[in-house]
Amino acid sequence: MNIKAILLTFACLFCLGNSTTYAQSQNNDNDSIRAIIEKKRDYNERKGIGYRIQLYNGSEKRVKTIRAKFRIEFPSIETYLKYNAPEWKIQVGSYKTTLEAAKGLREISKKFSGAIIIPISK
Repeated sequence: MNIKAILLTFACLFCLGNSTTYAQSQNNDNDSIRAIIEKKRDYNERKGIGYRIQLYNGSEKRVKTIRAKFRIEFPSIETYLKYNAPEWKIQVGSYKTTLEAAKGLREISKKFSGAIIIPISK
C-alpha cells in the first residue's frame, strides 16, 4: 500500500511540475504589451488623469476660510477653487497616482479631517 501512495504522490508532483513549466515557457507577445501601454499613455495625455485632495464642498465663505488656513499650513501645495452651482469646492495638490495622493492625504488629514481623494481630468 505504501508503494501505491508513493507512486500516486510522484504522479501528482510530475503533473503539477509539468503544468507549471508549461505556464512559464509560454512566450508573451511584447509588441502587444507595448501597444497597450502606448494606448494607455495616449489616453492619459488626452484625459489628464490624476488626483487631487478635496478639503471641503459647500459655501463660498467657508471655502475661502479653509483655503487661507491651508495656505498657512502647507504653503508649497497648490490650491484650486471650483464652483459647481450651487456649491464651492477647494481642492489641493496634483497627484498622478492614488498612492501619491494617499501619501499627501495622510499628512493633510492631520489638519483637515474631512479631506478626500478625488479623480480629476482635463
